[in-house]
Amino acid sequence: MSLKIIVLAKQVSDTRNVGKDAMKADGTVNRAALPAIFNPEDLNALEQALRLKEEHPGSTVTLLTMGPGRAADIIREGLYRGADGGYLLTDRAFAGADTLATSYALSCAVQKIKDVDIIVCGRQAIDGDTAQVGPQVAEKLGYPQITYAEEILEVTKDKIKVKRRLERGVEIVESSLPIVVTVNSSAPDCRPRNAKLLQKYKYAKTITEKQEADEDYTALFEARPYLNLREWSVNDVNCEIEKAGLSGSPTKVKKIENVVFQIKESKTISDSDEDIEELMKELIANHTIG
Repeated sequence: MSLKIIVLAKQVSDTRNVGKDAMKADGTVNRAALPAIFNPEDLNALEQALRLKEEHPGSTVTLLTMGPGRAADIIREGLYRGADGGYLLTDRAFAGADTLATSYALSCAVQKIKDVDIIVCGRQAIDGDTAQVGPQVAEKLGYPQITYAEEILEVTKDKIKVKRRLERGVEIVESSLPIVVTVNSSAPDCRPRNAKLLQKYKYAKTITEKQEADEDYTALFEARPYLNLREWSVNDVNCEIEKAGLSGSPTKVKKIENVVFQIKESKTISDSDEDIEELMKELIANHTIG
């Protein structure tokens, strides 16, 4: 049995490098001022999708991401690890989207892709920590959902079995297909890039990237169609403009603060057993540990 799997992935700002220029005046993230990375839990989700692809010959794994042109890097990263293709939703009308507008745009894209069996994504993105997009996509599509997944154990013709990791233990749940599954960081890490796939897809580009490139690779893209990354606008996925981007976002970011922890005092100890034991007693007494 082959599966059609969509991985919802997001290019996020590296929250380890948040500075005073991290937010624009309108309350949206100034992504140009921050380094961009593949959202960590989306990588965990990608690994689950790739394992299903290996278990079910003929299955396909496709990435779906929304963002500016540079978010095409997310699709390439997926291709380097074993995905089969991807779609980039990019349009000025998508800018400033909160979780509601983001899930609306993604659900429109999924409806255009059609006949999807499983949608997987990370539990949450590190730039918002809301854990809302996956469940909202499921609601908009009318799909069942399983959240906090640690491992997809089994998929049959019309059923999926998933192990969930909760605060106080684990549980095994079953559901019907199609389905949306959100994946925890406790799930297995994503495999590294494959050297052969890196060489195969290193020139993969969206149409906008081709237009902005200094070199002409027209002949290469015609000879190797798999290098053409698909790019969709608001109109391509039949989004209603008023429901997309900032206009479709009822929530706004009021303020971003950069919190820096500073050392107020320090203590130097030797490597003797007595000093180490004394330090341990002190840390336990003030509840730093234990």
